[in-house]
Amino acid sequence: MSSISIQYYRSSFGELIIGSFKQQLCLCDWRYRKMRNSIDQRICQGLNANYQERSTPVITQTIEQIESYTSGELKLFDLPILMVGTPFQKQVWQQLMNIPFGKTRSYLELSKDLGNAKAIRAVASANGANAISIIIPCHRIIGSNGKLVGYAGGLTAKRKLLELEGYKNKSKQLKLFQD
Repeated sequence: MSSISIQYYRSSFGELIIGSFKQQLCLCDWRYRKMRNSIDQRICQGLNANYQERSTPVITQTIEQIESYTSGELKLFDLPILMVGTPFQKQVWQQLMNIPFGKTRSYLELSKDLGNAKAIRAVASANGANAISIIIPCHRIIGSNGKLVGYAGGLTAKRKLLELEGYKNKSKQLKLFQD
């Protein structure tokens, strides 16, 4: 059986688990998220591989780019990405990557971008299943009312990521539901 190389990394937003498979990033996710087991199971089954803790050039490059992003030097990630999910999930994740740095979309807007305004719940579910957080910017999805809603890394991390990107909600401060 093949192996997925993983490494834990403590970012300024929270602890991440970063994984690579055949020189591609397949995992950059919040280590302590609620769906950790189901995400890991999906990736391992989808790639027919098990996790093995060790570093790779892709993991090192990912950490370097996250640190550059965190310091405000990087706005667009340039990493080889391997999305592991259903065709619909991959479509949603690909659309997330089209949201520019510092901009946000609502679930409804994202659903419309995908050509189906009625698919809001399915889009939200796919967004929540994203295993390549920060790189595939699911943090850029907010509620239609402008409030921060659900995020695997927690709403505090989501707010920090959006603030780092200079996002301003129609010249107001970001509204935040308490964690």
